[in-house]
Amino acid sequence: MATTAMINKAKATPKYSTRKYNRCRICGRPRGYLRKYQMCRICFRKLASEGLIPGVTKSSW
Repeated sequence: MATTAMINKAKATPKYSTRKYNRCRICGRPRGYLRKYQMCRICFRKLASEGLIPGVTKSSW
C-alpha cells in the first residue's frame, strides 16, 4: 500500500511537466500502471473479474 504522503506528492503539480508520474487512482501504486484505465494491474484485474469495467471480458480460446 502506498503511503498517503507519496500519493499527495504525486497529486501536486510539479515544477516541470516531465517530473509528473502516474499512480493508481484506487490504491496509489506507482508500478504496473495502465494508462487507458488509470489504475494498476492489480486493481484492474480485481475490478475486471467482478465485471465492473465495461467492455472488458476474460479471454478464452
